[in-house]
Amino acid sequence: MPNDFNQQVIEEFRANGGRVGGPFEGSRLLLLTTTGARSGAPHTTPVGYLPDGGERVLVIASAAGAPKHPAWFHNLVADPRVTVEDGVFTYEAEAVVLEGAERDRAFARAVEADPGWAAYQDRTSRVIPVVALRQVAFSGMPASSWGETLKLIHGAFRRELALIREEVAASGPGLGAQLRVNCLTLCQGLHHHHTNEDAGMFPALAAQYPELAPTMERLDREHRRIAALMEELQRVLSGDGPDPKSVLSEVERLAGELEAHLAYEEEQLVPLLDGAA
Repeated sequence: MPNDFNQQVIEEFRANGGRVGGPFEGSRLLLLTTTGARSGAPHTTPVGYLPDGGERVLVIASAAGAPKHPAWFHNLVADPRVTVEDGVFTYEAEAVVLEGAERDRAFARAVEADPGWAAYQDRTSRVIPVVALRQVAFSGMPASSWGETLKLIHGAFRRELALIREEVAASGPGLGAQLRVNCLTLCQGLHHHHTNEDAGMFPALAAQYPELAPTMERLDREHRRIAALMEELQRVLSGDGPDPKSVLSEVERLAGELEAHLAYEEEQLVPLLDGAA
């Protein structure tokens, strides 16, 4: 894509916590910064990604089926240490180009979820690479306060859950492998977030504000309820050929309770985290 278009997307992404309009609206997008193989200068590119479990994400060097690999792919082959911005967090990652059967399985999952990837492969004689990005170091958060950071994290979960709801509803008679990975990755992310809150932020706030005891008790109950809903969703997903209607029912239940929980948590905790009265 033209550099001026990329720059517009980058600026919009950074200004809106990962949300953009135009052709990328409603898609999974990250900003990938690589080191120029020749120049040694940093280059940032908006790239679509696929969830791949809690530890890594996948990006595909399709270049829309162009005859040559995109520049960012050549850069990360030369220097696999990259920077990833996901709209909430910025982190250093190690890029690994998938090979052989692992690459083929990942690409097949992508094609099953979006046939456009197959169309790109049909346009070119090169084998389109699939790259795994695994976090190795945390860099920082774009928000200026803990309260704003919490809202950004919640916003990311809301967007991902909305995407999954749409994907399940449109999945037809079968539930694809990538969609199952998307659901399981969401569950892993929520579990990690709630575990961190239970071990860190909640005890710290409870100690500083004893009057919050009823609020913290409610949040604890809601965490346990959401954990039970995620376990049920994962149970349905783990079955042989899960029924999309059953999965959608569980996703809708999770979405309803999670939204109520996030709204309550923001109402009660964001003013305290931001130091407001």
